[in-house]
Amino acid sequence: MGYDLALSPSHFVYSHARALSSHPEFRLVGAVEVGFSQREAFKRAYKVPAYGSLEQALAFQTVDLAILATPTQTHHRLLCELLNLTSLKAILCEKPLSYNLDESREMLKLCAKKNVDLYVNYMRHSEPGSIEVKRRIDSGEIAGPLKGVIWYSKGFLHNGSHFFNLLEYWLGGMQGFKLLNAGRSLLCGDAEPDVHVTFQKGEAVFLGAKDENFSHNTIELVAKNGRLRYENGGRYIEWTAVDRDKDLKDYTFLTRGSEEIPSELNRCQYFVVEQLSVALKGNTARLCSGAQALGSLEAMYSILESRG
Repeated sequence: MGYDLALSPSHFVYSHARALSSHPEFRLVGAVEVGFSQREAFKRAYKVPAYGSLEQALAFQTVDLAILATPTQTHHRLLCELLNLTSLKAILCEKPLSYNLDESREMLKLCAKKNVDLYVNYMRHSEPGSIEVKRRIDSGEIAGPLKGVIWYSKGFLHNGSHFFNLLEYWLGGMQGFKLLNAGRSLLCGDAEPDVHVTFQKGEAVFLGAKDENFSHNTIELVAKNGRLRYENGGRYIEWTAVDRDKDLKDYTFLTRGSEEIPSELNRCQYFVVEQLSVALKGNTARLCSGAQALGSLEAMYSILESRG
């Protein structure tokens, strides 16, 4: 809840709590939090119970949807507990599924066995600006093959996975890679490699930036007919087309003016909840499935393991 508690509800929906409490198709019934002060703050803000353990919560609540937003190393254990709920229809898990690939694979199998849909909160699958970029790439309005540079900070798995998964969403799955620089090692098996990745519809170089200097998460994609800039994590999206030079015959350049593709990343979690509503009604939703997230994770781990 802390992401947006002090921000205007009419302009910002960054947290799961605000998204669920503000969406007409859902009723927020409670939270689980080990910290006493956080539980009290949640109860004051949302006027629903907050429990000190998942076991306690499950004794009092039956739910259709559970959101797993806890430290990554607890995901597998808590998902197993959640699956004891017979009323459960779907789980939205924070990324990554696990720091252990075998655990991640088992999470998918356990959910399938219980007939519970598993989604991972790569929220750009649901955000209108990112969806519009995908539409333009798929339709050829942004003409491939594409070539790009991605800057990420705070770790390849931690933050870089958002943009690796987004590139797979836009360009298709990873076809191959070449490690350029191993980068420094981080906690929980994460690292900051520089790597060239080939996707189905293009290629991109991922470059690690030091988060202690400043957060830097941007994408620049060059197409046959222009350039896409995805700045500040996607808060600003810009398309610049090409035009013929007025003075030099047969030369084309990027135009001076650019088209802004509207981004609504400030309400990203609301769009995730909106799509969860679509999914729970049995319709096709714009969400990152557990299987898609696992595919991204397997590709990224193959890159990390190549560091030696």
